[in-house]
Amino acid sequence: MGPVSSSWSFNKFFAIVFVVFAISGEFVAGYYKPSPWRYAHATFYGDETGSETMGGACGYGNLFSSGYGLATAALSTTLFKDGYGCGQCFQIMCVKSKHCYYGNPSTVVTATNLCPPNWYQDSNNGGWCNPPRTHFDMAKPAFMKLANWKAGIIPVAYRRVACKRSGGMRFQFQGNAYWLLIFVMNVGGAGDIKSMAVKGSRTNWISMSHNWGASYQAFSSLYGQSLSFRVTSYTTGETVYAWNVAPSNWNAGMTYKSSANFR
Repeated sequence: MGPVSSSWSFNKFFAIVFVVFAISGEFVAGYYKPSPWRYAHATFYGDETGSETMGGACGYGNLFSSGYGLATAALSTTLFKDGYGCGQCFQIMCVKSKHCYYGNPSTVVTATNLCPPNWYQDSNNGGWCNPPRTHFDMAKPAFMKLANWKAGIIPVAYRRVACKRSGGMRFQFQGNAYWLLIFVMNVGGAGDIKSMAVKGSRTNWISMSHNWGASYQAFSSLYGQSLSFRVTSYTTGETVYAWNVAPSNWNAGMTYKSSANFR
């Protein structure tokens, strides 16, 4: 048999590395590609402090401690998708308005809340978030990067972009001895979650159901076990394993950080 080509050796080596990294849970998923530009409208809520944007339908709580700050937006129902839009990142640009700042600047925001429908108002006159409208109700500091806030509402171009996060995903624990509720934050890549599973140090993988926003639940008694998580992206279908996120003496109310994330 003749010598093995260098290209074959490289491909074989890459395949081995891919498998090892995927099994170990350290493999980082492929980079998320931006979507095409589309058109919508944007308003703002709250004031310059952003206090009214804290909490929200995604369940991220204090947006400063959860890593999102004031670069956030509430999504209309069409984009929110029953909470599966939580964590997604959008680049938004002011267009076709005299209120746009010079050069039509853009900013990137994370979806952290729902802008609910207002059926008492016309969809083109106050009911901006009524389906099937695509709309962003931005934190005021984010809106002010695009246009004069006195405009109230502006036409925008937007596209999905990769969420650039520092560090790994964060898992906030809630629930009790027989009900584990997890809020997942600081998700990179597409930013969203389709499904999750949890594995105790003495169990197999247990599928978790979607509760609301960015939270997932398991009706199992997992106290006294270190916990790992399997997270699958809603947009890309990619899966990342976060091993040994929480120690065996984990407690509800605590947030545990992992080194795993999407890119």
